Amino acid sequence: MIVVPAIDLRGGRCVRLREGRADAETVFSDDPVAMAERWVDAGAERLHVVDLDGAFAGSPRQIALIARIVEAVRPVPVEVGGGLRDLGALETVLEAGAAWAVVGTRAAVDAAFLAEAGRRFPGRLIVAADARGERVAIRGWTETGDLTVIEVGQRARDAEAVALLYTDVSRDGTGLGPNVEATAALARTVGLPVLASGGVGTVDDLVRLAAVPGVLGTVVGRALYTGAVSLPHALAAVKAA
Repeated sequence: MIVVPAIDLRGGRCVRLREGRADAETVFSDDPVAMAERWVDAGAERLHVVDLDGAFAGSPRQIALIARIVEAVRPVPVEVGGGLRDLGALETVLEAGAAWAVVGTRAAVDAAFLAEAGRRFPGRLIVAADARGERVAIRGWTETGDLTVIEVGQRARDAEAVALLYTDVSRDGTGLGPNVEATAALARTVGLPVLASGGVGTVDDLVRLAAVPGVLGTVVGRALYTGAVSLPHALAAVKAA
């Protein structure tokens, strides 16, 4: 299992939100590029970048900054999400150098779009299943959609996405521990590699996720920024698990 540092962009800064709430923001750096380089220097094999401004607005807002991050950390691949709700937006982030585009809201509300995106960008699509209970959270986590997380996962599989990014919104940014049981059930049911996210607070949390069949990696945010989790220690512990 890989450990994937998260870099959430808002107003040109590197921030973390608690439970996805725009009014619960902590700023960790005014230089997201330097932060990305820091995680790569510490051993990161992949980065997870989210354009929070884009997620709330419905279209990308941080493309220039994303391109700078990608260029600074080459050849380490970067997955990018946030406001990717049409084919043009997907193309824009991929042209900016993202290895994979992460689609959330539109995947949950438009099966035809997701299928077309899968055809247009084979091998470049990750679908985000952001969970509030059993159902998906959409539009920057400000609304709850009609589909269940499993239904979104099935759509992702049908569209030949390379992975499903599962986030328990209620745990995101809390450090209270990941929803290991739900992650395991999703991986068993959907049959796609799963990237887990939300709630990681200790290295032990990562070791528990590493034991789950089908979990490709875990995205870690606040715990890395506060120092609760050391990236080199985490990488060593997961490798030994």
